[in-house]
Amino acid sequence: MNRRRKSGLVDHPSRNGEKGFTLIEVLVVLAIIGLIMGLAAPRVLSYLSSSKEKAAHLQIQSLSAALELYYLDMGRYPNSDEGLQALMVKPATQAASWNGPYLKGQTLPSDPWGHPYIYRYPGQHDAYDIVSVGPSGQEGSTDSVTSWQK
Repeated sequence: MNRRRKSGLVDHPSRNGEKGFTLIEVLVVLAIIGLIMGLAAPRVLSYLSSSKEKAAHLQIQSLSAALELYYLDMGRYPNSDEGLQALMVKPATQAASWNGPYLKGQTLPSDPWGHPYIYRYPGQHDAYDIVSVGPSGQEGSTDSVTSWQK
């Protein structure tokens, strides 16, 4: 004893007026969502990792620009002992020519993976070297981002 409504849907008297989805319908929707996520997730994750690498390159460029301003004012780059902190804090020697801080903010930025940048002066590849150890946290690994690699 099915009755047709204007919308074309059929009322089933055995359901006692309850409306909802069947288990099969829910499983089909979950399977479709799972397929979409399985196809889209790797692409999204690759964009995320490449964007972190690009962000590290941009931060290294910003640190390099600040080091160049420091060099113009002080006539030298900070040595490895002074480190990048010299861009934020006035040194005890040659304080009159220091026009910093050369970076905005109260602290030095960390790389996109939360590790501090490694600074060396004199550098092995350029006048100075700046290294982000990347997601592995190991210097010299294939995922490191450096100032001498473009």
